[in-house]
Amino acid sequence: MEQKIKTTLAILLFICLLDMPYGFYQLVRFIALIGFGYLAFHAKQRNHLNEAFVYASLALLFQPLLKITLGRTLWEIVDVVVGIGLITSVLKERIKS
Repeated sequence: MEQKIKTTLAILLFICLLDMPYGFYQLVRFIALIGFGYLAFHAKQRNHLNEAFVYASLALLFQPLLKITLGRTLWEIVDVVVGIGLITSVLKERIKS
């Protein structure tokens, strides 16, 4: 389940690099809040506190209520870095199993 969430979030973040309507970015922020919150919760349950902290921080960064204004260029960098991190995480989990 977590691999699907990570993959979905990564794809959405990469789509954000395209010129999309503003509503799409709002939807992605909401989905990211839920997805990263879920990942943080499950990391905490597995006692992976560093991972839980990273996902909780990402949930706060992407949450749509109190927007963090970074500018389009910086948001694109964040989207790429987080997307690559999520894909790397999925690949590492697949190698382990």
